[in-house]
Amino acid sequence: MESPARTLSSGLAEHVEAVCRHYLSNGRRCGNYWVVGDVNNNTGRSLYVRLKGPLSGKGARGRWTDAAASEHGDLLDLIRAREGFTSFRDVLNEARRFLRAPREPSSVRQNRRSGDYDSVALARKIWAAANPIAGTPAEAYLRARKITADLSDAPLRYHPGLLYRDTPNSRPQRLPALVAAVTDNSGEIKGIHRTFLDPTQPDKARVSSPRRSLGAILGHGVRFGKIDDVVIVGEGIETVLSLKSALPELPMVAALSAAHLAAWKFPCALRRVFAASDNDAPGRGAARRLLVRAEARGVDAVMVSSLCSDFNSDLCLTSAYTLRMRVAAVLGGDSFRPQ
Repeated sequence: MESPARTLSSGLAEHVEAVCRHYLSNGRRCGNYWVVGDVNNNTGRSLYVRLKGPLSGKGARGRWTDAAASEHGDLLDLIRAREGFTSFRDVLNEARRFLRAPREPSSVRQNRRSGDYDSVALARKIWAAANPIAGTPAEAYLRARKITADLSDAPLRYHPGLLYRDTPNSRPQRLPALVAAVTDNSGEIKGIHRTFLDPTQPDKARVSSPRRSLGAILGHGVRFGKIDDVVIVGEGIETVLSLKSALPELPMVAALSAAHLAAWKFPCALRRVFAASDNDAPGRGAARRLLVRAEARGVDAVMVSSLCSDFNSDLCLTSAYTLRMRVAAVLGGDSFRPQ
């Protein structure tokens, strides 16, 4: 006979997005995940909850991880942390209360599902419609941040007018965007990352959320260079391109957030990974989790952190040469050649 806890956990998983909207209302859906700052419902991108998958077992929906706090669990654990319960009985009672609460009728849910789209297919469609980056406002945006990396073979494009909404119900507007392809270890496009741009100057758009992802991006990334047995993995595109400006000979991956950095999937032939963390708690926590995973697989792992908030800030305040010498001193070994 199934235990009450397991029954309730499965029941919550069946309504995982409703659980997230209720207990983590400051987050938002990002592809197949609900993303928020932490279990206290602060804004951010450190905690992610799986919205799709089986009700139990590997890859189950409702499983969550906080990359900054190195915490994880199921939806019962989430409720306990969010509500501050010390008694597991109180957790179970709260779960029962939530599951008994009225929700939208099934006919409404069905109508909403009929309007759902395949986010990966849409991401690929946007990527196909975007233009080469050379000479565009997207390149100007990156160059304005002192990024000198060669972009000719980078998985980056420019779109002159993508739809943007602050909230699902707000009026849409069209904004130019830097579009990056997110690929898996076989090179297949799994999603895109969009950086919405200011149409009047080389800067991010003045909107509440200028960076957005689309598709199944967890575990994948934006790849700069061919990965053989060594790679640098960082968070944002600008961060990784700053390192690429300093160390152009090394392949690199932008995982796009701290949570995704911690969950990046290692290629089979990888023997050494350098985790480049932003200088904050989520970044350092995610890098440490990536290192633990790497070492468990027998992959040599080294962590390097920015001095300022991120490596692009380091680059803007110093130079590519200075950044190269500092990072190379941490990386050591034969993974770079001084230029």
